[in-house]
Amino acid sequence: MKTIFSGLILMLAAVLTAEDSVMDTALAGSWFPADGKLLRAQIRGFVDKATGEKEYDQVIALVLPHAGYSYSGPVAGYGIAQLLNKSYRRVVILGPSHRVALRNKIAVCENERWRTPLGETPLDTAAVKTLLQYDFTVSSGAVLAGEHSVQIELPLLQYALKDFMVVPVVVGQLDNEGVEAIAAALRQIIDAQTLLVVSSDFTHYGDRFGYTPFGNGNDVKDRIAALDAGAVKRIIAHDRMGFDRYMRQTEATICGECPIRLLLALLPKDAVVHELKYDTSGAITGDFANSVSYVALAATGSWSSPPEVPAERNGFTPEEHQAMLKLARDSIKYFLREGRVPDARKLDFKPSAKMKEKRGVFVTLHEGGKLRGCIGEIMPRRPLYEAVIAQAVNAAVRDPRFSPVTAEEVKDLDIEISVLTPPEKVKSWKDIVAGRDGVILSRSFYSAVFLPQVATEQGWNVEQLLSHLAVKAGMEPDDWREGATFQVFQAEVFHEKEAEK
Repeated sequence: MKTIFSGLILMLAAVLTAEDSVMDTALAGSWFPADGKLLRAQIRGFVDKATGEKEYDQVIALVLPHAGYSYSGPVAGYGIAQLLNKSYRRVVILGPSHRVALRNKIAVCENERWRTPLGETPLDTAAVKTLLQYDFTVSSGAVLAGEHSVQIELPLLQYALKDFMVVPVVVGQLDNEGVEAIAAALRQIIDAQTLLVVSSDFTHYGDRFGYTPFGNGNDVKDRIAALDAGAVKRIIAHDRMGFDRYMRQTEATICGECPIRLLLALLPKDAVVHELKYDTSGAITGDFANSVSYVALAATGSWSSPPEVPAERNGFTPEEHQAMLKLARDSIKYFLREGRVPDARKLDFKPSAKMKEKRGVFVTLHEGGKLRGCIGEIMPRRPLYEAVIAQAVNAAVRDPRFSPVTAEEVKDLDIEISVLTPPEKVKSWKDIVAGRDGVILSRSFYSAVFLPQVATEQGWNVEQLLSHLAVKAGMEPDDWREGATFQVFQAEVFHEKEAEK
């Protein structure tokens, strides 16, 4: 208990104001200067040192350190420099909880503004209310007031950006289910005008932190750097499961582990993560007996792209992807030549163990960039490889929207396969995440389904998705709002490349 609540009361005394709608930072005068001019000059110095480094477009997320500015500021400056001349409507800050136990929870506050020596920044109260709809969200100004990991980022953002709102979030101790649930909620407030800032220091080394796996030899500096590099490598690779394993195996003391795991759950699959700067307090002081590491990362891309799906969710390798795509193409060719659906033996196909599992699947055909056929089965009722054979043929010759594919067209087809997770009922349409979830809408005898990628391809939010789905089912656009039920599923989607045909 002493570790959890140490210093919390003292910090609260510094931030509570007579105006309930305004929260003052507790860090001014200690973690960074209390004088606005001095603070601005200090941050300018950090950013100026990053001048001349590569500038990235479409920055959607940053990982920044959160120690006192005299230590972590120079590294943070490399991240903040990426924001100059850019604009965002909303900045979501995810910081780890250092003092309060929040098992599978997050904490937000309902103040209207936060104040630092650089001025006041409005909170996005609508986004906060969205998060408060979920049972895992705690409303606590006390938690936010006592957590430096979130507050430390605000003056940096105020220096670089104008006219933005902030959503400060303290992230508790999360298991994988907690990560999935909270990431789904965060997707509800993340759009094309959102910047996500993940606050984390990296390795905390030394007796002070109870972590000395390398002793105090001459190679400690290099071994700490290698340890941090291993974590950064997995973040850059979007390897959420690998990052989890790495943390368990090394027991690395990365305090923002859970915010980083949320980042990896949220990142679009085509986002690119860039390492900007790395340093340690040991290098700054010349003493690695107790050292903290600082890393700045930037992710570029678009939040409108589909979110990353952990590679181990379905467990298919790239080789299995290619084998199933070839199986679909060979099945279509066989049917057009022989007039019947083949079995795997006719195609000399040997399924892997995962392909023998019962799974739902859709096969989609495009020709010249346009849809040419799409048919599938949602419920897992037969081995996956058998479903791929059947639905590839169905997409080619039995989609009622199109004339059957001819033998001459096969070479021009692009084949896409979507392997589905079993559908699960959700309590409310608000639990649906556009771009992540496929949706089955049912009301009375009406029913229709969209694959997860449809919303992304069309640029729809959840409400637009459901209105189009209602129309597809034969209902009025708003009929989904009352009396409807929803099931969701996810898909591992893979498709051919021209060079692989």
